[in-house]
This record gives sequence, C-alpha cells and structure tokens, in this order.
Amino acid sequence: MEVILKKDLSERDICTKYILPALVKAGWDIEKQIREEVFFTNGRIFVKGDKAVRGERKRADFILYAKPNIPVAVIEAKDNNHPISAGIQQALDYAQILDVPVAFSSNGDGFIQHDRSGLSKELERELSLESFPTPTQVWQMYKKFKGLETPEQESIASFDYFFDGSGRSPRYYQQIAINRSIEAISKGQNRILIVMATGTGKTYAAFQIIYRLWRAGIKKRILFLADRNVLIDQTKRGDFKHFSDRMTIIKKKKIDKAYEIYLALYQGLTNYNEDKDAYKEFSRDFFDLVVVDECHRGSADADAAWREILEYFNSATQIGLTATPKETKEVSNIEYFGEPIYIYSLKQGIEDGFLAPYKVIRIGINVDLEGWRPEVGKTDKAGNLVE
Repeated sequence: MEVILKKDLSERDICTKYILPALVKAGWDIEKQIREEVFFTNGRIFVKGDKAVRGERKRADFILYAKPNIPVAVIEAKDNNHPISAGIQQALDYAQILDVPVAFSSNGDGFIQHDRSGLSKELERELSLESFPTPTQVWQMYKKFKGLETPEQESIASFDYFFDGSGRSPRYYQQIAINRSIEAISKGQNRILIVMATGTGKTYAAFQIIYRLWRAGIKKRILFLADRNVLIDQTKRGDFKHFSDRMTIIKKKKIDKAYEIYLALYQGLTNYNEDKDAYKEFSRDFFDLVVVDECHRGSADADAAWREILEYFNSATQIGLTATPKETKEVSNIEYFGEPIYIYSLKQGIEDGFLAPYKVIRIGINVDLEGWRPEVGKTDKAGNLVE
C-alpha cells in the first residue's frame, strides 16, 4: 500500500486532514462558526474596449466566527513544503481588512498565532495542532480588541443579525460598519458617522443596525430621515420591508404615535404651521435612535431644517450615513457626528470589484472653446446694452 507523505499533500488536503479537525477538536462549530475558502471581494473589473474581465478575488482559507457575521479570526493555510509561518503575513493583511483580532498560519504541523488585541502575553506564538484556541478564548481576544468591557456591552455587540432565509448576508465592509456601530452604541457613543460610497449598500447596513438594536430592546422607537421621496419609498419596499406593520411613513405631517419605526422626509416634519413644526408633536425623548440618510445634504449645516430636528431629538442616538461627507468653513459632518466610525471609499469599492470603474470624458462646447461676444446692440433683461 502506497504511503502518502504529508509533504505530498495539497494545500486543500492540509486544510481537510489537519486544520479542520484541529478546529473541531477545539470546540468550533463546523456549521455555524467555520467557513472555508471564503471569497470576500468580487475582483476588480478591468474594461478593455467593449469587453470587461475581473481580476483576482481575495479569498481566505478559513474565517472563524463567534456567530454569523461576527468574524473573529482568519487562518491562512499552506502546503507542508512551506514553513509553518509562511501564511502569517497574508493572514494579517486579511485580518486588518476584515477587522478581526487574530490571524493564524498553518502548514499542517501546527499554527502560528498573531494576536492583534494585546490580550496574549506574546504577540506571536507557535501552537500545536492539539492546542488551537477555543471559541471562548478567541472571543476574549475579540472583546479586548473591540473594547467590550461589560456583560451588557458584550450582549449588545453580539446580538443576532436579521436573516430571512434568502441567503442574503452583508458584504465584509457592511459587516464592519454594522458591527462597529453596534459596538460603539453599546459603549455609550451617541453620535456616529458612517461613510460608504454610493452603491455600496448604506441602507442595508442601516437596516441591520436598526434591526439588531430594536430586537435587542436597546432602541425601541426609531426615526429614519431622508430628503427625497424616492429614498423613503425604496427603503420601505426594499430593505425595511421586514419591519412590516411596525413601520409607518409620516405623510402630510400626520403623526401617529402607535408605531415603532418611522420613515420621514425632513420636509414632512417641518413647516407644519408658521409657528409649529410637525416633529414637535413628538416629545423630545420619543425616539431612541435617529438615522439620517445622505446626511451631507442638510444635517451638517447648522441652519438646515434637518439640524433643527436632530437638535430637538438631542437625547437620541444619531447615526449619519453619507457617501460624501461635507467639510467646509460653514458646514461640517464631522463637527456634528464626530470622526467616521468607518469609511468605505469609492476607490476601495472599485478595487474590490463591488463598483464598476469609470472614465472621465471631457466634452468641449463652442462657448468654452471659442469664447463668446454679444451681437451688436444686444441688451440684458433690464434693457442695458451688453458690451
């Protein structure tokens, strides 16, 4: 009978025969806590003429989860012809991208562990296959990394995501935005700014944040503000449809206080009468959470109607969503909400392949190219001669 040596095994064989059994032995749930060969980007789109091709997608050999959508560690595997530490730099790169505290490298002989949380006495250490950390041990590293210090903070930060059975789940950057927001709120932060490029799913991220806080009983009445009817209608029909009869749209300034989730145009809450705005029919502490979509459009301006609403509901936690935060002498998102808790840029979205690249096309019009002079005798609206 032919003996197959470990050094003859492929990287995938090493994963199956050595790494996965070590994880299961340490107590990791193969169905809920272990994902293998996880592609977490789509691969950049390259356009050549009328054809488009995708670049290489980023793939982690293993991602470990405390529970679905709360990743805690990354493992990079190599075949046994590589040293045990050969994959640690790639694992660290992925750990930084995915916002997780622990990176592991393995060639089937054991593991190298790199703990970014500072909980371990050693930054890096070698582990045998039999001594891989348990889920509880890695969760302790995660809590240290995220600054979760109390049982209440831990409970809020680990509350379940919404699942509807469709298989839809947040992309990695949405997970980060959602988890960081929940963690910040669990620690008492009441002003949060999330910057995500147009087309990367800010509303879905907002839905998951709202759902988790609402279902956990942390935020019981929520106001979602936008400045265009199409945003409100899309939100209700789309990501927010799962709130069903718990949700209402405030229309024609009619206020019904029997609901828990309110969607509104800021125009629909102001200018109720000359001396009274509709939002003032709510008590100042009615809402626990206010989420402002496209917050760069109005809430950053101290004189804007949105700002009046935010200041009225000052005791509520307030989350601003934007693709393009405003920072001028007169207008500032950061001054109001604070530094962004997470930024997912247009550049990164294109690099990851979740957004298509663009090309700037310059078109010159005759006035720009040739200039313009008025005809002889031409006058302006006031009847003055244009020289």
